[in-house]
Amino acid sequence: MTTAQESTTAEEFIRAWEEWHAASQRALADPHGFLAVTSLHWLDGEPTRFPDAPGAWWTGPDGVWVELAADEELLLDGEPVRGRYGFGVLPERSSRYAAAGEAAGEAVVEVAKRGGRDIVRPRHPGNPLLRGFTRTPAYPPDPRWAVTGRYLPFEAPRPVTVGAAVEGLQHVYDAPGEIEFTLPDGGGTHRLTAFNGYLPGSLQVLFTDATSGVTTYAANRVLSVPAPDGQGRVTVDFNRATNLPCAYTDLATCPLPPAGNRLPAAVEAGERIPLERGGLP
Repeated sequence: MTTAQESTTAEEFIRAWEEWHAASQRALADPHGFLAVTSLHWLDGEPTRFPDAPGAWWTGPDGVWVELAADEELLLDGEPVRGRYGFGVLPERSSRYAAAGEAAGEAVVEVAKRGGRDIVRPRHPGNPLLRGFTRTPAYPPDPRWAVTGRYLPFEAPRPVTVGAAVEGLQHVYDAPGEIEFTLPDGGGTHRLTAFNGYLPGSLQVLFTDATSGVTTYAANRVLSVPAPDGQGRVTVDFNRATNLPCAYTDLATCPLPPAGNRLPAAVEAGERIPLERGGLP
């Protein structure tokens, strides 16, 4: 028999998950988000024009440059850019965004560095992938998949090289430690390499499992883990396992999970294969 308190707790859990997933879907549908990306250009020393971005673009020892024609303009941090402009040497995994001239709400050009190489990645709100997006299918939220784990920090962060969704590209991240947890229903105890999250003290885990390539995206999913408490405990909520941009578009350079971050059990929780990749509703 389910008590009234247990029922209320389950309802709150489901409501919190629904609010989280709705917010993630709104972010995914942003007019200048990853679904708006129309192309991915790897820059070299030869100035090159692209059909979906103003200017001729190139890179060299002093960073990324663009040469804009007399009738072309970019807006960078709200300021107009005309003629020749240097973005400088970009740090790895950084991005700068320039609005395409007066049509600031129509297109944005991302200038970034990925895997040691400079790229230009235009984003257009009218991109068919974005216009056709409705939602990402997911498993129903289930409290069983929100488990308590233990954070095991390394004595010092360890550089970990991982592959990428783009063939031949590699990413290097500093891993501060591992997360140990036990999966429900006899799924066993496992440790996964963790990277730093976006919020101070938080962690991120890239992983695959027995559902990968079956009901969930084959290459990866990512799970954000809140900062450990004073005893090193963490909440590992697989209901919030999320697709990376490469699950929707081939124009992303997403990292693959580290070696060893494959769970042998089927984690039937979190986001599933996107409809855009043939996933089922």
